[in-house]
Amino acid sequence: MIWLLLLSSMLYLFGGFRRPFLVAGLLTELTYLALRGHDLGRLPLVGPHDTLVFFSTSIALMALPFLFAAPLRQSDRFAWLVGLTAALFALMALPFRSFTMPLPPILDIYWFELHVALAFFAYALFAIGALLGALFLMRNERPLLDLQYRAALVGYTFFSASMVSGGIWGYYAWGTYWLWTPKEFWTSILWLFYAFYLHIRLKGPQWERAVAWGGIVGFGVTLFTYLGVSMLMKSSHSF
Repeated sequence: MIWLLLLSSMLYLFGGFRRPFLVAGLLTELTYLALRGHDLGRLPLVGPHDTLVFFSTSIALMALPFLFAAPLRQSDRFAWLVGLTAALFALMALPFRSFTMPLPPILDIYWFELHVALAFFAYALFAIGALLGALFLMRNERPLLDLQYRAALVGYTFFSASMVSGGIWGYYAWGTYWLWTPKEFWTSILWLFYAFYLHIRLKGPQWERAVAWGGIVGFGVTLFTYLGVSMLMKSSHSF
């Protein structure tokens, strides 16, 4: 099935030239996830391979409403940036071995799947916000900043719901809602960062460039929370 992942990556890369390619890449990657999920009997959300693929898919999926928003309807550059980002994370998944073993009891809980899926939807929206911030810095068009704010606000809502469902999962798994592992510590930093970012947006036009940069920096914090902590620190949340 790996060929489906390669095909979706190629389609994503052509998405900036013809948007139907971007949609075709998303459908191909969704097919890969569906087939893998069927083989596993669960959502493929464990291990770097599965989470990177799910992240890639989430970026393309969450970008669809923005692709047809008025400020971006004719913007091939945004479509190309989305396709490039989705393809990058899909290709990053290829070197990692996919896990096929049954889930341990600590992960075989509905709240775990909900927690992880919501977190990646939020990560994807933070990525889209970063792309919109970069476009604003290049083009200085106010509607792009408004879209960046919407992406961050919806992403923040998903992320807050992910933290709540993660706390419930933690209670079932370890008997406590919060453990202050490195992952949980950086999760709280990410949540506070976007809470601060959403308030800075209210400061007025003189803060517009700072807001655009804030969305870009926020995605950097997101990547460290997702990949950096898992690779550099020991945690019960590592992938």
